[in-house]
Amino acid sequence: MNWRDTLRVYLAPESLRMLTLGFAAGLPLLLVLGTLSFRLREAGIDRSTIGYLSWVGLAYGFKWVWAPLVDRLPLPGLTRWLGRRRSWLLLAQCGVAAGLVGMALADPRAGLTPLVWCALAVAFASATQDIALDAYRIESAPTEEQPALAATYQTGYRLAMIWAGAGVLWLAARAQGGVAGYDNAAWQVAYLVMAASILVGVVTVLLSPEPQPQPLKPARSAQEWIQSALIEPFADFFKRYQWYAALILALIAVYRISDVVMGIMANPFYVDMGYTKDEVAAVTKVYGVVMTLLGAFIGGSLSLRFGVLRILMLGAVLSAFTNLLFAWLAGHGHSVPALIAVVSADNLASGIASAAFVGYLSSLTNISYSATQYALFSSLMLLLPKFIAGFSGDYVDAYGYAQFFTSTALLGLPVLVLVALAARTQRQNARQAPDFKNKI
Repeated sequence: MNWRDTLRVYLAPESLRMLTLGFAAGLPLLLVLGTLSFRLREAGIDRSTIGYLSWVGLAYGFKWVWAPLVDRLPLPGLTRWLGRRRSWLLLAQCGVAAGLVGMALADPRAGLTPLVWCALAVAFASATQDIALDAYRIESAPTEEQPALAATYQTGYRLAMIWAGAGVLWLAARAQGGVAGYDNAAWQVAYLVMAASILVGVVTVLLSPEPQPQPLKPARSAQEWIQSALIEPFADFFKRYQWYAALILALIAVYRISDVVMGIMANPFYVDMGYTKDEVAAVTKVYGVVMTLLGAFIGGSLSLRFGVLRILMLGAVLSAFTNLLFAWLAGHGHSVPALIAVVSADNLASGIASAAFVGYLSSLTNISYSATQYALFSSLMLLLPKFIAGFSGDYVDAYGYAQFFTSTALLGLPVLVLVALAARTQRQNARQAPDFKNKI
């Protein structure tokens, strides 16, 4: 595929839809994790508690549990109107909006319980949206076009994270005016705007076509339904990849570990380093957007031309290296130019790694079980990193930010080994069975 054909894929309607749907998918994540940690730290909540509250994100790690329901269960009225995928997307987006309104109205200084329950609701609805959207994306285009869809999806996803990160800080700062310290009313305004922003996804769902539905074998009993919805999707994966499945699952489980574990303490780090909401918002909004777009485009384009596994290795190396830049920043002190350099490098690396990784996960799925299998992969991707991230506040309290960021970079070393083993195994199996290369 030449560069002109590559660019043409990015302008296809399927790719452009993924841009706005990716925005809807990326919007809730920081609002229940990263941005929320900034809000809580500014409200005086200790780092250890913030770290443990990041376990709200474990909802994303268990979405494979209810993925078979999203994959198979019709919603009364909605499914007949919108189809199987879009009906679940719309329901989940309404749940995200309602949860964000609840988070807006809660005050962490008066007690964390209401805020945590609303954050859990957002995480659950967001994870459900991810299940339906991943299936929608995989069913919307053939395998060879998935890296491009993954890149535009990641671009929209990253733009949403900029809006939910830098944008919410900018909105809170504007609503707060010149008042110093924590202002819950300002955060209320910011979170209500975030709730309204999910309309981008709602409109896209209503205007988009439903992908060609995959035929489902009718279940004559509860046992048959369990067999087709719960057992067959997982059995299919292990049947196709056999012993190689263990290597694939190990790689998925740790690929994003450096970024996920580090990310929980990034915003508390900015607060403790003396950066204002305006400074963090300006840097991530301007430089973060540019480097994220560039990274997603580079990752998707290089994956199409050189293969996903090569770019997975590049993304893993860059992700670990940029964590070392945060360690350097911790010793450098408060400096906006230094923050610009570090955030730019981090967003570029993350964009490249994410586009390649989503393309890789999409290539592993059987389209007959797309929602359930992709949910398994993306859940596994987050489960171990989110669990470890819960102890990040304790680690920072004990050893400081510089050592914490260095340690998260070292967590990326096993990833390099697993990517190398996956590439080697793929080459060996492709020589022995020519059709094997079409599976991954």
